Amino acid sequence: MAIRSSMHHVGGVLLERVLAEDPGYRGPSVDCGQGHQAGFVEYRCKRLVSVLSDVQLRRAYYHCAACARGVIPRDSELDIVSTTFSPGVRRLMARVGRKEPFDEGRLDLQELAGIVVKTKQVERVSEAIGAQIEDVARRERRAALAGKVVLLHAVPKMYVAIDGTGVPMTPRETQGRPGKDETGQAKTREAKLGCVFTQTRLDHKGRPVRDEGSTSYVGAIEAAQEFGQRIFTEAIRRSSRRAEQMIVLGDGAAWIWNIADEHFPGAIQIVDLYHAREHVSDLAKLLYARGTPKATAWAEARIRELDAGDIETLVGNLARLRPSTTTGKDEVRKTSGYFESEELFAQRVFGIACGYAHGNDAARLAEDPIHMMLLGRDPVDGEALASQPTLSRFENAVGRRELARSVSRLSCPHARPAGALPGQTWKSRVLRRMATGDDAA
Repeated sequence: MAIRSSMHHVGGVLLERVLAEDPGYRGPSVDCGQGHQAGFVEYRCKRLVSVLSDVQLRRAYYHCAACARGVIPRDSELDIVSTTFSPGVRRLMARVGRKEPFDEGRLDLQELAGIVVKTKQVERVSEAIGAQIEDVARRERRAALAGKVVLLHAVPKMYVAIDGTGVPMTPRETQGRPGKDETGQAKTREAKLGCVFTQTRLDHKGRPVRDEGSTSYVGAIEAAQEFGQRIFTEAIRRSSRRAEQMIVLGDGAAWIWNIADEHFPGAIQIVDLYHAREHVSDLAKLLYARGTPKATAWAEARIRELDAGDIETLVGNLARLRPSTTTGKDEVRKTSGYFESEELFAQRVFGIACGYAHGNDAARLAEDPIHMMLLGRDPVDGEALASQPTLSRFENAVGRRELARSVSRLSCPHARPAGALPGQTWKSRVLRRMATGDDAA
């Protein structure tokens, strides 16, 4: 440490001498930046924190009478206007500030670089540089949406992965936001994260491999609609419009699929295997207690179904669960929802096809053996089908894009019902009736 401090001190002395060679005198007057002339007044000194050591900087000071403000050309040239930190120190402060709590960042700067600053200074500099980065990103998004981005070479497959995670916040940041605990006050806010990467090859087992160095990231604490624009423009910047195939990866949350439907229509939507396994494992721990043989065996069996792509069997096994607690029932329903939106759609379609066009008919069909068999449920011991309120919530929660996605997975695009207009498939007819609430036969 002593050797480092001595070398930094020597470097600081040399830097101070170099800076002193040009104090920034630019004649008796300079342009103030607002169309006026600022006159030279005197030389003023400023203490500057550099990556080497603190240095004394002498600069020419000008004053504009029309603007009633001072002008220091040397500060502008060195990028130290209204700050006592050099550009290098500010970059280091922002780097530690984005990776760890501000106070820990301050300690790391002192321990690793010998730079002594206050916690609040790390916070302010980090946030200021973050605002500058966001301003650049905002301009890039506007340019991308305006079609001013030069597209790179085409790629066979482009992936967009989206996720969200809770970030602990101070009470001031969560004021007025509802929470899940007994106080009703939120303790966190959701940070939405996304990445874009490409894939051009497979490994020796035939599995897709992410292209090395192809991943770019975006993230923000903002509403899903704004984040949708953010990840969409990042994909455009990466030439998504020239990708042969788009794939969206998510954890099953509705807001992620809404972004996919709005900004990446036609993309393959996949609940990524990691999150799918996580949902199943969490449910096993809740139902059978963490670490018990029964929980482990049940989770491993369901994960094997996931790995094999046998979603129908997985959903059927979830449907056979009989939790004894309200929390357990809610979690089963939530986990099933990640995989079975097509089942709800299919239940509605089969009801219409059998002449039960009104949504209220779900009450009488929920335990109908034929309909249970159509949906892959055991007609004797299987759990009842979705109730009328559940189907109503499903219909009201999705839009035409979501319905179209479900139809595409469940139907033949060329089938046409009796009485349909030429060119009208049963898909378009069901879409019209479900999206408008028209239950007439």
